[in-house]
Amino acid sequence: MSLDVSRVSSVGDVPFLMSGRDRRFRTGMGFTLVELLVVIAIIGVLVGLLLPAVQAAREAARRMSCSNNLRQVGLAAQNYHSAYRRFPAGYVSFPTSTGVAPASVAMDPVTWDAGPGWGWGTGLLPFLEATALNDQLRMDEPIWSLANSSAIASRVPTFLCPSAAGGDAAFDVLNEAGNALQFNGRNLQLGRSHYVASHGQESCWGECGSAATGVVFTNIYTSETKTIVIDGDAGRVADGPFYRNSRTRFRDVLDGTSNTIFFGEHTSSLSDKTWVGVVPGAFTHPRFTSPENGPDAAATLTLVHAGPSGGELDITGFPIIHPVNFPTYHVGQMVSDHPGGGMVAFGDGSVRFVTEFVDLFLWAEMSSMNESEVIDWEKL
Repeated sequence: MSLDVSRVSSVGDVPFLMSGRDRRFRTGMGFTLVELLVVIAIIGVLVGLLLPAVQAAREAARRMSCSNNLRQVGLAAQNYHSAYRRFPAGYVSFPTSTGVAPASVAMDPVTWDAGPGWGWGTGLLPFLEATALNDQLRMDEPIWSLANSSAIASRVPTFLCPSAAGGDAAFDVLNEAGNALQFNGRNLQLGRSHYVASHGQESCWGECGSAATGVVFTNIYTSETKTIVIDGDAGRVADGPFYRNSRTRFRDVLDGTSNTIFFGEHTSSLSDKTWVGVVPGAFTHPRFTSPENGPDAAATLTLVHAGPSGGELDITGFPIIHPVNFPTYHVGQMVSDHPGGGMVAFGDGSVRFVTEFVDLFLWAEMSSMNESEVIDWEKL
């Protein structure tokens, strides 16, 4: 009888016979092409199911971090009030009712903005565990002083939202034409902030300078207006807690601190904002255009408003109210990169997420501090 060598195997040095069934079993251990494709398809489906969940979890963490930042800002504002019996100014400018100011403050002849320019963010630094940075600032000199050139470009993590696109590095301040604004023969760079302070419903940017009069809304529901004399006093227009040379106290917030928005978000993907303050001659430029947006005056480096504001009308002639993420995309409104809305901090230190579909009048009501509107929280 002859030996079929094709059926011979060995264990060590001992040969043994392998049956045809065993041989077929051992040669069939690999994947077929169909099986490989099925496995790849299954993995693709699993990734497709898991990736949105992972992204949602990451955004939830970023949103929580943003909420915590705004809470720290709100509490710092309260601590500032405890120390100085008022909230910090929206920004500090040489006061004038005539448009006359020393050359050293570099007053803008149109807006009447002038040095030193320090904003609400710098006022809060000692209450945000940023005392070391605060000590580097020469607040007895204007923002653009050479002594401040390094410190004002600093990155302050508390003022940065992890969801905000557009960067978190210092930026060049621009003039109206969009060119770098220079002081002392060099570009002026300011540290970035993704948080802004509320000017209220009304805005007082470029029109609060040489213009002797302005228009404000007296009734947001009927669009009634009145003409007022400004004479450089933004407080005659602003109905929110922060404006040029503001000195708001708790007792001034007649609508209640728990009903009044103090701070909110503005992503760098729309325009540049800073914690430092306002520089005369500066302009804030949108990074993309819409039918309603464009460059705006220096006050919008730190402040935003909700609308309606006198003179701010849409293409149909109606006053504009722009809640967070509203598609006007003004550089002077709140804008967030969180899906569906943005974070706001109220005067009592509480933080809420406000949907971008919030009732327009409710948004305006929450933004003013002394207009005596009755807020219906069911609309939130």
